[in-house]
Amino acid sequence: MSRVSHGLDRVGVSFDDPNLVANAGPIPVGTLVLRLELETLINATVRLVGKVGGALPGRKVLTLVHSIVAGGSHIDHADVLRSGNTAGVLPHRVMAPSALGSFLRAFTFGHVRQLEAVVGATLERAWRQGAGPGARRLVIDLDSTVCEVVGKPKEGAAFGYTKVLGYHPILATRAETGEVLHARMRKGSADTQRGTRRFVEELVARVRRAAATGEIVMRFDSGFWSKDTLAVLSRLDVRYTMAVRTNTKGISGAIAAIAEDAWVDIDYTADGKAQVAECDYQCRRLIVRRTRLTDTHQAKLWPDWRHFAFLTDLTGDAVEVDAFHREHAVVELAVRDLKEGAGLEHVPSGKFFANGASLCRAVLAHNLIRWTATIGQDGPVSKLTVARTVRRQLIDMPGRLVNRAGTPTLRGRSTGRGGIGSSAGSSPCVLFSR
Repeated sequence: MSRVSHGLDRVGVSFDDPNLVANAGPIPVGTLVLRLELETLINATVRLVGKVGGALPGRKVLTLVHSIVAGGSHIDHADVLRSGNTAGVLPHRVMAPSALGSFLRAFTFGHVRQLEAVVGATLERAWRQGAGPGARRLVIDLDSTVCEVVGKPKEGAAFGYTKVLGYHPILATRAETGEVLHARMRKGSADTQRGTRRFVEELVARVRRAAATGEIVMRFDSGFWSKDTLAVLSRLDVRYTMAVRTNTKGISGAIAAIAEDAWVDIDYTADGKAQVAECDYQCRRLIVRRTRLTDTHQAKLWPDWRHFAFLTDLTGDAVEVDAFHREHAVVELAVRDLKEGAGLEHVPSGKFFANGASLCRAVLAHNLIRWTATIGQDGPVSKLTVARTVRRQLIDMPGRLVNRAGTPTLRGRSTGRGGIGSSAGSSPCVLFSR
């Protein structure tokens, strides 16, 4: 016997309740925005004087940021913030997508740098409130990625070494938490090393201003290998591990000179063998890992050792330093999260500097999501935390915003699981009055 007394085709649908909120989760994000005084900071820093749509940039940037927080990737997706009473759970006025497009197209190189300064000041404020490393060692991973685009009208888009049409931004992430510490949009044809020296100088100054007083260690892949970059790191008193290309004459010669009894076995893969050794290269410490397959049919095709090497000024056992350098791969988790969870999967504008501004708003959204996820935790959010998971558990929470005895109250569904939205325990959201 059916438990449904009527068919689904008899269910009426109407969109006439002005109190419904599709995404109630932006309340904790908005509360953090208030604590960091972001709108005031943006209005004071980004000066689009005489530009179309340049007045009060704070509300426009934050509309773009909260659109990403709610899952939007295109400018038009900001309309979700204007549905029902969603604007009632945000700490700023929500702007129309048409105004946001005009606003982004008004950006020049200097305005993008101003928005980058906002990202740095936001990081400083958040870290001074307890999210930073303090006197602990700060490990930073530098990497570049390719943001693919479709269509040649995109300014600055080009085919790079990946043979993909797009842009080639450079990123710096905090290894412990996945926060993006610094980012800069570059043309698609930009070499990996382009602008690295200035980028590193700005990055170190930024984290030092944010009260990171401990040792700083940066990890690089071989695309950043440069004597100039190594000199900058030495001048700034920053430790490093930097991968090098083993097919160059000097590196291959140094590896060939390593004695056979200097190699130490390490636990690497189940169907292969790996060893680590070290030597000197131009008065720097060179650590080499070599691997080969042993227990598969492919071992007959590739019987020789494959070598991977990096330069470092870290002390300690070569095996431990090699394991530390291999953890540089966690930067890919942050890059994936920035693309798939914080809006960078789509570069929205045909204007290059508008896309530079879009990268900054994606970084702001990415960091705000991760900082919000730390509410109620004893330590920083794990680098493995995915923005989509945070959005599902904390942000994509429908509700109804009502007035209860003069107090704005968000009424949500009880999950009965003792977690977010549960009737057991207190609400994870701090409601505020507009």
